Amino acid sequence: MSKLLDLMKRLGRDAALAAEYEKDPDGVMRHAGLSDEERKAMLEKDYETIKRLTGLEDGMFAINHIIKAYD
Repeated sequence: MSKLLDLMKRLGRDAALAAEYEKDPDGVMRHAGLSDEERKAMLEKDYETIKRLTGLEDGMFAINHIIKAYD
């Protein structure tokens, strides 16, 4: 699983991590080991790039200020 997809899933189920992401998204993404491209895609909510990087398709993730992946 990609680090980006792993972080997206963790954001969807870990309220403390999601709260930290709200305060410092770049710090959380750096700590998770995301690449520059992954961090940029998340910060810009670039869905096409996120789909390409994670293998997700439409309907497999949702946004609510934080992009979350659903199984």
